[in-house]
Amino acid sequence: MKITIKALVLLVTLASALGACSSQAQGQDVADFPTKPIRIIVPYAPGGGGDAVVRYMSDKLAEELKQPIIIENKPGASGFIGAQAAATAAPDGYTLVMVFDGTVVVAPHLLKAPFNTLTDFAPITKLNDATIVLALNKNVPVRNLTELISYAKSLPNPMEFGSTGQGSSTHLAGELLAMQTGMKLQHIPYKGGGQAVTDVAAGQIPMIITVVPTVMAHITQGRLVPIAVSGERRSASLPDVPTFTESGATNFDVTSWYGLLAPAKTPRPIINKLQQAIAKVMQMPEVRERYLKSSFEPVANSPEEFAKQLKVDYERWGKVVKDAHVTLN
Repeated sequence: MKITIKALVLLVTLASALGACSSQAQGQDVADFPTKPIRIIVPYAPGGGGDAVVRYMSDKLAEELKQPIIIENKPGASGFIGAQAAATAAPDGYTLVMVFDGTVVVAPHLLKAPFNTLTDFAPITKLNDATIVLALNKNVPVRNLTELISYAKSLPNPMEFGSTGQGSSTHLAGELLAMQTGMKLQHIPYKGGGQAVTDVAAGQIPMIITVVPTVMAHITQGRLVPIAVSGERRSASLPDVPTFTESGATNFDVTSWYGLLAPAKTPRPIINKLQQAIAKVMQMPEVRERYLKSSFEPVANSPEEFAKQLKVDYERWGKVVKDAHVTLN
Protein backbone atom coordinates (compact mmCIF):
# COMPACT_ATOMS: atom_id res chain seq x y z
CA MET A 1 0.00 0.00 0.00
CA LYS A 2 1.43 3.35 -1.11
CA ILE A 3 1.17 6.48 1.03
CA THR A 4 1.25 9.74 -0.90
CA ILE A 5 3.15 12.78 0.35
CA LYS A 6 -0.17 14.55 0.83
CA ALA A 7 -1.50 11.70 2.97
CA LEU A 8 1.74 11.61 4.99
CA VAL A 9 1.52 15.34 5.69
CA LEU A 10 -2.08 14.87 6.78
CA LEU A 11 -1.09 12.07 9.19
CA VAL A 12 1.71 14.12 10.72
CA THR A 13 -0.61 17.11 11.13
CA LEU A 14 -3.26 14.92 12.76
CA ALA A 15 -0.72 13.35 15.13
CA SER A 16 0.55 16.79 16.14
CA ALA A 17 -2.97 17.99 16.78
CA LEU A 18 -3.77 14.95 18.91
CA GLY A 19 -0.55 15.43 20.87
CA ALA A 20 -1.38 19.07 21.49
CA CYS A 21 -4.88 18.14 22.66
CA SER A 22 -3.43 15.48 24.95
CA SER A 23 -0.92 17.93 26.44
CA GLN A 24 -3.64 20.53 26.86
CA ALA A 25 -5.90 18.00 28.58
CA GLN A 26 -3.07 16.87 30.87
CA GLY A 27 -2.28 20.48 31.72
CA GLN A 28 -5.95 21.07 32.46
CA ASP A 29 -5.97 17.96 34.71
CA VAL A 30 -3.00 19.30 36.67
CA ALA A 31 -4.61 22.73 36.95
CA ASP A 32 -7.80 21.18 38.31
CA PHE A 33 -5.98 18.83 40.71
CA PRO A 34 -7.33 17.50 43.00
CA THR A 35 -10.77 16.47 41.81
CA LYS A 36 -11.25 13.53 44.19
CA PRO A 37 -10.12 12.41 47.67
CA ILE A 38 -6.39 12.03 48.35
CA ARG A 39 -5.19 8.93 50.18
CA ILE A 40 -2.22 9.24 52.55
CA ILE A 41 -0.80 5.87 53.53
CA VAL A 42 0.69 5.69 57.03
CA PRO A 43 2.88 2.55 57.20
CA TYR A 44 2.56 2.33 60.98
CA ALA A 45 -0.13 1.33 63.46
CA PRO A 46 -2.96 3.75 64.36
CA GLY A 47 -2.43 5.90 67.44
CA GLY A 48 1.36 6.17 67.26
CA GLY A 49 3.53 9.22 66.71
CA GLY A 50 3.64 8.72 62.95
CA ASP A 51 -0.13 8.49 62.76
CA ALA A 52 -0.51 11.70 64.76
CA VAL A 53 1.91 13.60 62.50
CA VAL A 54 -0.48 13.33 59.56
CA ARG A 55 -3.69 13.77 61.51
CA TYR A 56 -2.43 17.00 63.09
CA MET A 57 -2.72 18.71 59.71
CA SER A 58 -5.01 16.52 57.55
CA ASP A 59 -8.27 18.38 58.29
CA LYS A 60 -6.77 21.75 57.37
CA LEU A 61 -5.12 20.26 54.28
CA ALA A 62 -8.49 18.91 53.16
CA GLU A 63 -9.95 22.40 53.52
CA GLU A 64 -7.05 23.91 51.57
CA LEU A 65 -7.29 21.40 48.69
CA LYS A 66 -11.11 21.26 48.85
CA GLN A 67 -11.04 17.44 48.83
CA PRO A 68 -11.19 14.84 51.63
CA ILE A 69 -7.91 13.44 52.95
CA ILE A 70 -8.20 9.72 53.69
CA ILE A 71 -5.65 8.32 56.16
CA GLU A 72 -4.97 4.63 55.58
CA ASN A 73 -2.82 2.75 58.10
CA LYS A 74 -0.78 -0.07 56.53
CA PRO A 75 1.67 -1.26 59.21
CA GLY A 76 4.11 -4.12 58.90
CA ALA A 77 7.62 -5.14 57.83
CA SER A 78 9.35 -2.06 59.30
CA GLY A 79 7.04 0.19 57.30
CA PHE A 80 7.92 -1.49 54.01
CA ILE A 81 4.36 -2.72 53.27
CA GLY A 82 2.85 0.76 53.29
CA ALA A 83 5.79 2.36 51.51
CA GLN A 84 5.70 -0.25 48.75
CA ALA A 85 1.96 0.26 48.29
CA ALA A 86 2.65 3.93 47.59
CA ALA A 87 5.69 3.28 45.39
CA THR A 88 3.61 1.09 43.06
CA ALA A 89 0.49 3.31 43.04
CA ALA A 90 -0.51 5.41 40.04
CA PRO A 91 1.70 8.55 39.88
CA ASP A 92 -1.25 10.92 39.79
CA GLY A 93 -1.01 12.65 43.19
CA TYR A 94 -3.93 10.78 44.72
CA THR A 95 -1.83 8.27 46.69
CA LEU A 96 0.90 9.56 49.02
CA VAL A 97 2.84 8.01 51.88
CA MET A 98 3.95 9.55 55.15
CA VAL A 99 7.28 8.03 56.18
CA PHE A 100 9.59 8.07 59.18
CA ASP A 101 13.28 8.36 58.32
CA GLY A 102 13.96 4.91 59.75
CA THR A 103 11.74 3.31 57.11
CA VAL A 104 13.40 4.77 54.03
CA VAL A 105 16.97 5.79 54.92
CA VAL A 106 17.95 3.31 57.66
CA ALA A 107 16.04 0.03 57.32
CA PRO A 108 16.91 -0.53 53.64
CA HIS A 109 20.57 -0.96 54.71
CA LEU A 110 19.59 -3.69 57.16
CA LEU A 111 16.71 -5.45 55.42
CA LYS A 112 15.89 -6.21 51.80
CA ALA A 113 13.51 -3.42 50.87
CA PRO A 114 10.97 -3.92 48.05
CA PHE A 115 11.66 -0.39 46.82
CA ASN A 116 14.55 1.93 46.05
CA THR A 117 14.31 4.99 48.29
CA LEU A 118 16.10 7.31 45.88
CA THR A 119 14.38 6.30 42.62
CA ASP A 120 10.91 4.94 43.43
CA PHE A 121 9.53 8.05 45.13
CA ALA A 122 9.02 11.73 44.38
CA PRO A 123 9.74 13.77 47.53
CA ILE A 124 7.06 16.33 48.38
CA THR A 125 8.13 17.82 51.70
CA LYS A 126 9.57 17.05 55.11
CA LEU A 127 6.74 17.61 57.55
CA ASN A 128 8.74 17.97 60.74
CA ASP A 129 11.87 17.18 62.68
CA ALA A 130 11.77 15.01 65.76
CA THR A 131 14.98 16.22 67.35
CA ILE A 132 17.28 13.54 68.75
CA VAL A 133 18.38 14.10 72.35
CA LEU A 134 21.01 12.44 74.52
CA ALA A 135 19.65 12.23 78.07
CA LEU A 136 21.09 10.75 81.27
CA ASN A 137 19.76 9.37 84.48
CA LYS A 138 19.86 12.24 86.98
CA ASN A 139 22.46 10.43 89.13
CA VAL A 140 25.10 10.19 86.40
CA PRO A 141 27.73 12.72 87.57
CA VAL A 142 28.06 14.78 84.37
CA ARG A 143 26.15 17.72 82.92
CA ASN A 144 27.58 18.33 79.45
CA LEU A 145 28.99 16.36 76.51
CA THR A 146 32.65 17.05 77.30
CA GLU A 147 32.22 15.68 80.82
CA LEU A 148 30.29 12.70 79.47
CA ILE A 149 33.05 11.78 77.03
CA SER A 150 35.68 11.91 79.80
CA TYR A 151 33.43 9.99 82.19
CA ALA A 152 32.68 7.25 79.66
CA LYS A 153 36.35 6.84 78.80
CA SER A 154 37.20 6.46 82.50
CA LEU A 155 34.87 3.50 82.97
CA PRO A 156 36.28 -0.05 82.87
CA ASN A 157 33.41 -1.22 80.64
CA PRO A 158 31.51 0.42 77.78
CA MET A 159 28.79 2.80 78.90
CA GLU A 160 25.32 1.49 78.10
CA PHE A 161 22.76 3.46 76.15
CA GLY A 162 19.19 2.59 75.25
CA SER A 163 17.37 3.29 71.99
CA THR A 164 14.06 2.51 70.35
CA GLY A 165 15.44 -0.64 68.74
CA GLN A 166 18.26 -2.44 66.98
CA GLY A 167 18.97 -0.69 63.70
CA SER A 168 16.81 2.34 64.52
CA SER A 169 17.99 5.83 63.66
CA THR A 170 18.54 6.52 67.37
CA HIS A 171 20.67 3.37 67.68
CA LEU A 172 22.77 4.47 64.70
CA ALA A 173 23.06 7.97 66.18
CA GLY A 174 24.72 6.37 69.21
CA GLU A 175 27.09 4.36 67.02
CA LEU A 176 27.98 7.53 65.09
CA LEU A 177 28.62 9.43 68.33
CA ALA A 178 30.90 6.65 69.59
CA MET A 179 32.91 6.66 66.37
CA GLN A 180 33.27 10.45 66.38
CA THR A 181 34.20 10.89 70.05
CA GLY A 182 36.10 7.69 70.87
CA MET A 183 33.65 6.79 73.64
CA LYS A 184 33.06 3.09 74.23
CA LEU A 185 29.31 2.60 74.19
CA GLN A 186 27.20 -0.54 74.51
CA HIS A 187 23.83 -0.46 72.79
CA ILE A 188 20.83 -1.83 74.68
CA PRO A 189 17.94 -2.22 72.21
CA TYR A 190 14.32 -1.85 73.25
CA LYS A 191 11.09 -2.49 71.37
CA GLY A 192 10.03 1.13 71.38
CA GLY A 193 10.98 4.10 73.51
CA GLY A 194 8.64 3.66 76.48
CA GLN A 195 10.46 0.89 78.34
CA ALA A 196 13.86 2.34 77.49
CA VAL A 197 12.93 5.68 79.07
CA THR A 198 11.53 3.91 82.13
CA ASP A 199 14.75 1.96 82.65
CA VAL A 200 16.96 5.02 82.30
CA ALA A 201 14.79 7.00 84.71
CA ALA A 202 15.00 4.10 87.18
CA GLY A 203 18.79 3.82 86.83
CA GLN A 204 18.79 0.40 85.14
CA ILE A 205 20.92 1.91 82.36
CA PRO A 206 22.57 5.34 82.50
CA MET A 207 21.77 6.90 79.14
CA ILE A 208 19.28 7.05 76.28
CA ILE A 209 19.45 8.45 72.77
CA THR A 210 15.96 9.05 71.42
CA VAL A 211 13.68 11.74 70.05
CA VAL A 212 12.58 14.61 72.26
CA PRO A 213 8.86 13.70 72.44
CA THR A 214 9.73 10.32 73.98
CA VAL A 215 11.54 11.79 76.99
CA MET A 216 10.03 15.25 77.41
CA ALA A 217 7.80 14.35 80.37
CA HIS A 218 10.70 12.72 82.27
CA ILE A 219 12.95 15.72 81.59
CA THR A 220 10.26 18.11 82.82
CA GLN A 221 9.86 16.04 86.00
CA GLY A 222 13.62 16.01 86.62
CA ARG A 223 14.17 12.27 86.26
CA LEU A 224 16.31 12.66 83.15
CA VAL A 225 18.97 15.25 82.35
CA PRO A 226 19.29 16.32 78.68
CA ILE A 227 22.91 16.80 77.61
CA ALA A 228 22.73 17.69 73.90
CA VAL A 229 20.31 17.77 70.99
CA SER A 230 20.93 17.09 67.32
CA GLY A 231 20.25 19.38 64.40
CA GLU A 232 21.44 22.76 63.21
CA ARG A 233 19.61 24.67 65.93
CA ARG A 234 18.38 24.09 69.46
CA SER A 235 15.06 22.41 70.02
CA ALA A 236 12.13 24.74 70.68
CA SER A 237 11.08 22.27 73.39
CA LEU A 238 14.53 22.39 75.05
CA PRO A 239 15.91 25.85 74.32
CA ASP A 240 18.49 25.70 77.13
CA VAL A 241 20.07 22.47 75.88
CA PRO A 242 23.01 22.97 73.48
CA THR A 243 23.30 21.19 70.16
CA PHE A 244 25.96 18.54 69.63
CA THR A 245 27.76 21.02 67.38
CA GLU A 246 27.81 23.64 70.14
CA SER A 247 29.09 20.93 72.48
CA GLY A 248 32.05 20.06 70.24
CA ALA A 249 30.68 17.17 68.14
CA THR A 250 30.89 19.14 64.92
CA ASN A 251 29.84 16.36 62.52
CA PHE A 252 26.75 15.26 64.42
CA ASP A 253 24.09 17.19 62.53
CA VAL A 254 21.48 14.42 62.50
CA THR A 255 17.75 14.50 63.08
CA SER A 256 14.87 12.10 62.92
CA TRP A 257 11.99 13.23 60.74
CA TYR A 258 8.66 12.52 59.08
CA GLY A 259 7.93 13.42 55.47
CA LEU A 260 5.55 12.93 52.56
CA LEU A 261 6.45 11.06 49.38
CA ALA A 262 4.56 10.39 46.16
CA PRO A 263 5.20 7.67 43.59
CA ALA A 264 8.02 8.43 41.17
CA LYS A 265 6.95 10.14 37.94
CA THR A 266 4.18 12.07 39.66
CA PRO A 267 3.93 15.29 37.56
CA ARG A 268 6.00 18.08 39.03
CA PRO A 269 3.12 20.62 38.96
CA ILE A 270 1.14 18.27 41.21
CA ILE A 271 4.11 17.86 43.57
CA ASN A 272 4.45 21.63 43.75
CA LYS A 273 0.74 22.16 44.38
CA LEU A 274 0.76 19.63 47.22
CA GLN A 275 3.89 21.12 48.79
CA GLN A 276 2.54 24.65 48.63
CA ALA A 277 -0.75 23.61 50.24
CA ILE A 278 1.05 21.72 53.00
CA ALA A 279 3.43 24.62 53.65
CA LYS A 280 0.47 26.97 54.00
CA VAL A 281 -1.26 24.61 56.43
CA MET A 282 1.90 24.10 58.50
CA GLN A 283 2.12 27.86 59.04
CA MET A 284 -1.34 28.01 60.60
CA PRO A 285 -1.00 28.83 64.32
CA GLU A 286 -3.33 26.03 65.44
CA VAL A 287 -1.44 23.44 63.38
CA ARG A 288 1.98 24.64 64.54
CA GLU A 289 0.77 24.54 68.13
CA ARG A 290 -0.25 20.89 67.77
CA TYR A 291 3.21 19.94 66.54
CA LEU A 292 5.15 22.01 69.03
CA LYS A 293 3.02 20.78 71.92
CA SER A 294 4.12 17.25 71.00
CA SER A 295 7.76 18.40 70.67
CA PHE A 296 7.75 18.06 66.88
CA GLU A 297 9.31 20.94 64.96
CA PRO A 298 7.21 21.80 61.85
CA VAL A 299 9.23 22.19 58.64
CA ALA A 300 7.41 21.90 55.26
CA ASN A 301 10.51 22.47 53.09
CA SER A 302 10.74 22.33 49.29
CA PRO A 303 10.82 19.09 47.26
CA GLU A 304 14.44 19.83 46.33
CA GLU A 305 15.50 20.32 49.95
CA PHE A 306 13.72 17.16 51.04
CA ALA A 307 15.23 15.16 48.15
CA LYS A 308 18.70 16.37 49.18
CA GLN A 309 18.16 15.29 52.79
CA LEU A 310 16.89 11.88 51.69
CA LYS A 311 20.09 11.30 49.74
CA VAL A 312 22.42 12.64 52.44
CA ASP A 313 20.74 10.63 55.22
CA TYR A 314 20.54 7.47 53.10
CA GLU A 315 24.27 7.60 52.40
CA ARG A 316 25.22 8.63 55.97
CA TRP A 317 23.33 5.82 57.69
CA GLY A 318 24.49 3.30 55.12
CA LYS A 319 28.07 4.15 56.02
CA VAL A 320 27.37 3.93 59.76
CA VAL A 321 25.72 0.52 59.34
CA LYS A 322 28.76 -0.71 57.43
CA ASP A 323 31.48 0.85 59.63
CA ALA A 324 29.82 -0.11 62.93
CA HIS A 325 28.96 -3.61 61.66
CA VAL A 326 25.32 -3.15 62.64
CA THR A 327 23.05 -6.14 61.99
CA LEU A 328 19.58 -7.17 63.09
CA ASN A 329 20.77 -10.48 64.60
